[in-house]
Amino acid sequence: MPAFVHGLPFDHGFPFDPAYGRTLDQLLTIAAPAPPEGFDTFWRDRYEAALRVATAPAVGPQEDERDGFRIFGVSFTSVGGLRLGGWLVLPAEGPVRYGFVIGHGYGGRQEPGRDVPLPLPGGAAILPCVRGMGSRSRRPGIPGDADRHVLHGIESRDTYVIGDCVADLWCAASALLDLVPELVPELGADPGADPVARGGVRLGYAGESFGGGLGALALPWDDRFACGRLTVPTFGNHPLRLTLPCAGSGEAVRAHYRDHPEVMDVLPYFDAATAASRIRVPMLVAPALFDPSVPPPGQFAVYNALAGPRELHVLTAGHFDHAGNEREERELRAADRRFFAERLG
Repeated sequence: MPAFVHGLPFDHGFPFDPAYGRTLDQLLTIAAPAPPEGFDTFWRDRYEAALRVATAPAVGPQEDERDGFRIFGVSFTSVGGLRLGGWLVLPAEGPVRYGFVIGHGYGGRQEPGRDVPLPLPGGAAILPCVRGMGSRSRRPGIPGDADRHVLHGIESRDTYVIGDCVADLWCAASALLDLVPELVPELGADPGADPVARGGVRLGYAGESFGGGLGALALPWDDRFACGRLTVPTFGNHPLRLTLPCAGSGEAVRAHYRDHPEVMDVLPYFDAATAASRIRVPMLVAPALFDPSVPPPGQFAVYNALAGPRELHVLTAGHFDHAGNEREERELRAADRRFFAERLG
């Protein structure tokens, strides 16, 4: 079945239109849902709890060196006392000048992959695997596949796994600051002190798909981040998403909602577009016009809701191989470098 995006025909076998019949102008009008009662308090309380976690990061042997960076295994403690894993990336030469937390997609992270090289030379980064996901944070009792993971604990806002995954990003940031004190040389703070007490260290965040949605939920409350980039972010505008068929984890939520409509008492607290309306730091967002896994209307709802300085980098397609993939990836990497250099440099 062909779908036309920017005049280009995409042949696909999906039983729905991954462009959802919307033009760019129409996508740019999609608003965020209003926040549920207690939305801000709910997230601020979760953030403060995450800051109280002693993350006790531990670095393993060097695993790789490429593109001017050394890569190490890392582990740290997150909320609930759960020990998680991932990778620490450091410059192969020279001092650390920038810090990044880099989220992953809903396939999990099996290795650092194309997240290295980092957007800027002289950068240090933590690439966490959030709970239940990837090769280093699979845990008993937490499903490792996206369709079951996205439903884990969804009966209550206090037990929904997505909230804990957001906290995993906050704890990863704390672990990075403990491991790389060079990120705060001018503050003269005690490296063992509470991260906020150190003086508001600023980091960059980058996340794609699942990691994009988690980033939108995490950034409004954490003033350690100076800016962020979200690519094809998920979890945007849940009321609209529940009406749109897709091939991603959103379809599992749609099916669950049909049998359990009371889930709409929970999902509004985890709406990435609603959260984006609280983000004040500069953001670069790269939504797609055509995406079978994360419906573009939800992606654009995240961008449209941003309250601070924002840049739009439109992709032709997301989660879909097409002839322009390599070119668009190069262009997004160039936009990444420019954006983070301007905001962190």
